[in-house]
Amino acid sequence: MAKRILICTELSPQELRQASFEGETRRERQRMQALANVMEGMTRAEAARLADMCDQAVKDAIKRYNDEGVAGLKDRPHTGRPRKLDEARRQELHDIALAGPDIEKEHLSSYTREDLASVVKTKWNVSMNVTSIGRILREMGLSRQKTRPSHPKKNPEAAEAFLKNARHSATTC
Repeated sequence: MAKRILICTELSPQELRQASFEGETRRERQRMQALANVMEGMTRAEAARLADMCDQAVKDAIKRYNDEGVAGLKDRPHTGRPRKLDEARRQELHDIALAGPDIEKEHLSSYTREDLASVVKTKWNVSMNVTSIGRILREMGLSRQKTRPSHPKKNPEAAEAFLKNARHSATTC
């Protein structure tokens, strides 16, 4: 049987449930609901099951509530691996993707994710997977769609004349 832990009575179970409606995340609301259930006499295991949590998470929530009050039930900042590209480099990658390649120099009409990964590798010496490049571009509002390639020495007047002749011959058939 689980060892009994006393719970701070800063708020009643009803007040805790009411506060759960104002929780910012689902996990915060779950913690508050589980605590209210435990305060009303449920076992930690029952409260955990009803709140879709594990028993240990309820125990940790009780300790945090006792130490810090309702503020202790809020999500804490997540630490993790830092991003490979900081915000300035991400913005520069965005600008590079929008500007496109130099056709004469790179012999490309537009960048693919693989091309952008190689640009990141040569420019900043950072190895990135193409899916990561795609994720960064999506976060910045860009898509994988490419514009139709156009030759840099294309004559717009000749193209327009060709289209007029093609439309004219299609109507006369």
